[in-house]
Amino acid sequence: MAQCKPSQNNGSLWKHGLCWLLLLGPLFFLSYGQVNQFTATRDDVESIVFGWEHAIPFMPWTIVPYWSIDLLYGLSFFICTSKQELTRHGCRLLAASLIACIGFLFFPLRFSFIRPETQGIFGWLFHQLEQFDLPYNQAPSLHIILAWLLWLRFRQHLGREARFLCGGWFLLIAASVLTTWQHHFIDVISGFIVAVAISYAIPIKGQWHWKRPSPHTLRLAAKYATASALFFLAGGLIPYGSILLWPATALLIVSLGYVGLGTSIFQKNDAGHLSLSARLLLWPYLIGARISRKWFSRHIPAVSPILDGISLGGFPGKSSPPSAVLDLTAEFHRKVPSTFRWSAYPLMDLTPPTLQDIDAILCKLSQLRLTNGTVLVCCALGLSRSATVVAAWLLAKNHVSSVPQAIALIKHHRPQIVLTPAHIDVLEKYKETRCQTSA
Repeated sequence: MAQCKPSQNNGSLWKHGLCWLLLLGPLFFLSYGQVNQFTATRDDVESIVFGWEHAIPFMPWTIVPYWSIDLLYGLSFFICTSKQELTRHGCRLLAASLIACIGFLFFPLRFSFIRPETQGIFGWLFHQLEQFDLPYNQAPSLHIILAWLLWLRFRQHLGREARFLCGGWFLLIAASVLTTWQHHFIDVISGFIVAVAISYAIPIKGQWHWKRPSPHTLRLAAKYATASALFFLAGGLIPYGSILLWPATALLIVSLGYVGLGTSIFQKNDAGHLSLSARLLLWPYLIGARISRKWFSRHIPAVSPILDGISLGGFPGKSSPPSAVLDLTAEFHRKVPSTFRWSAYPLMDLTPPTLQDIDAILCKLSQLRLTNGTVLVCCALGLSRSATVVAAWLLAKNHVSSVPQAIALIKHHRPQIVLTPAHIDVLEKYKETRCQTSA
C-alpha cells in the first residue's frame, strides 16, 4: 500500500493545528447544541421525506463510521503541510459550522423516523449520540459537509491505494447518515451542495483575483449573465426545474469571471488541473465547452507544425500529444498521462492576452523548449489564444519582422486561425515595446 506523502510539518505548524482544534471544537459543540435546543422549542418545524426513503434499512453497525468523523476531524489539523493549507482548511471548517447553523435556524427540519432500540456497543454509541444530538439540525447535513471537506484534505496526502481506501471509508460515513436514521435525503443533497460551495469559495491553493474589465469582457459577461437568468427563470417555471439551477449558477460564475474575477474561477494549476470543486460546480459549463470544442474541431487539424519545433493546435484529448504542451485554456482539465511535460497559463476564452500575459507565457515556452524537442501551444481550438502567442514568439525570435508576416506564416500552416482587431492590436504593441529590430 502507498504511504502518506512525507510530512513537512514542524513544531510551529502543529501548534497552529492545535489552536485551530481548540477554537473550532468548542465552537462547534456550543453553536450546534444551542441551535438544536432552540429549534426543539419551535412549533413550525416540518419534515421533507421522499417515499422511497422508507425502504432505507436501519443498520446499527454504521454508527461506527458515523462517529469516526470526530476522530478524522481532529486528525485533519495535523496532516497539513503548510500554514496556508492549515489556515484555509480551518476557515473551511469554520464556514461549515456557521453556514449549517444558519440553515438550521432559517429552514428548520425534523427527522421523522423512529429509530429502533439497539443493544450492545452499537446501542451505547447511539445512546451517547442522543445525549447531545436532537433530531432538529437536519438540512444542510453538517456531517455531509464535514465528510467532503475532510476527504479533500486526506486524499491530498495519500498515495493511490490509500486514497482509494480512504475514499471508500468517507463514502461509508456519508451513507451512514441515512442508515443510522439520522438524516433524510434532502439533508444529504443540501449538505453536499453547501460542501462543494465552501471548498470552491475557499481554495486551498491559489487565490481569487480581480482586475478591471474591458468593454469587450463586459459584453461577454452580459451574455453569460443573460443565459444564467434564463436558466434561473426556467427553473422556477417548469416541473422539477430545480436541476436548472446548476447550469444557471455555473453560467453566473463564468459571467463573474468576465466581469473581473478572470481565470481564478476555474482554479486551474500549472499542471493543467482544475480543482475538483470547480469541476463539480462548473460542470454544466465545462460539458458545454467540451461539446463545442468537439463540434468546431471536426474539420480543423489537431496539430499544425509552425516552425522550429513549435506547433499550434487545439486542446489535446486522451490521445498522446507532443512531448510538451503549453496549455492556454482556463476551461479544460488535463487528462493526458503525467509522462508528458505540461505547463498551463490560463487565459479566458474569446479575450486577447495582455502584454504581461505574453511575457509570462513566452517565458514558460522557453523553459519547455530547453528540455523538449517539440512543444504544442494550444487553446480550445488552436485558433485565437494560442495563435496570438505563437505570433508573438515569431516576433520575439525575429523569425518575422512584422505582425502581418507573423500572421501570414501561421495562416500558411493553419489557415483557420481567427485573430480579431483586439488580438492584432496586442501583437502590434508587443512588437513595438518588446521586440528588438532585426539587422
